[in-house]
Amino acid sequence: MTQKRIFVTGASGCIGHYISEALIQQTNHELYLLVRNPSKLQVDTQARSGVTVLQGDMQNISQFAELLATIDTAVLTATSWGGDRIFDINVLKTLELMNLLDPEKCEQVIYFSTASVLDRHNQPLKEAGQIGTDYIRSKYDCLHQIEKLAIYPKITTVFPTLVLGGDAKKPYSHLTSGIPEVIKYSNLIRFLQVDGSFHFIHGRDIATVVQYLIDYPPQEDEPHRFVFGQSQLNVEQAIAEVCAYLGKKIYFRVPLSLALANLIIAVFRIQMAAWDRFCMNYRHFTYDNIINPTSFDLPNYCATMTDVLKISGVKGGN
Repeated sequence: MTQKRIFVTGASGCIGHYISEALIQQTNHELYLLVRNPSKLQVDTQARSGVTVLQGDMQNISQFAELLATIDTAVLTATSWGGDRIFDINVLKTLELMNLLDPEKCEQVIYFSTASVLDRHNQPLKEAGQIGTDYIRSKYDCLHQIEKLAIYPKITTVFPTLVLGGDAKKPYSHLTSGIPEVIKYSNLIRFLQVDGSFHFIHGRDIATVVQYLIDYPPQEDEPHRFVFGQSQLNVEQAIAEVCAYLGKKIYFRVPLSLALANLIIAVFRIQMAAWDRFCMNYRHFTYDNIINPTSFDLPNYCATMTDVLKISGVKGGN
């Protein structure tokens, strides 16, 4: 493959770690990894030449204007999850960075959004823009703003579903951090029947697809938006697979209906944000035409709930 100059933001995050590691170990591309704190970047940046760690912040992205004008591919994983700067970083500074790229020189921008801003047919979900958390609303806003940019035809927008990942040298995703809690309550959860479905994707599988997209950018007449996820899984299937792995039998299941859930909320006066209530009612967070490594005939690292548990270090039962 032709050597490219690649700029990666959020390199010290969960997804950023997997992408940086894959690009260092499996390509000869010239890499520029942007991090606020270089000590948090645990990948071996000395493994080969052509890897430059840049200490900086999205709020001061203009300091890299000269470099950005020379970049062939920008991989934008950096995000703010909350706080006063969330719209500044997730919208304004992200747009500023894209504007600093040369539309003639840069062949692709891989911009990380979130599947939470899409409906089941991969169209913008209006509720995400109206009542979503600050993080979700910022991603919803940016999704619409990028359409106005000169470089928009070069933007490949990716929408990860529930993200798994993390190990001794990589930060854990929010979902992976919660796995011990799920295991802790497995004796109760196994007897609940819940209506809902979802997709998940591991950081390593995200990196595999991103590396492929870098080497084979979508052509003008091909899709430029991709939802990352493994096959759809309903909640009952997930619980059954977890219990089978742990060696716990399911003798019966009690349906946890939406009406019952709303009654419990009302009786105990549980305070719920508008977005949380919407998600509880929406239930099926599934999407059309999801992609993962198998979509490109590449090896899939984490495709099932059993894989999730094994990779997360959960011990199986008898």
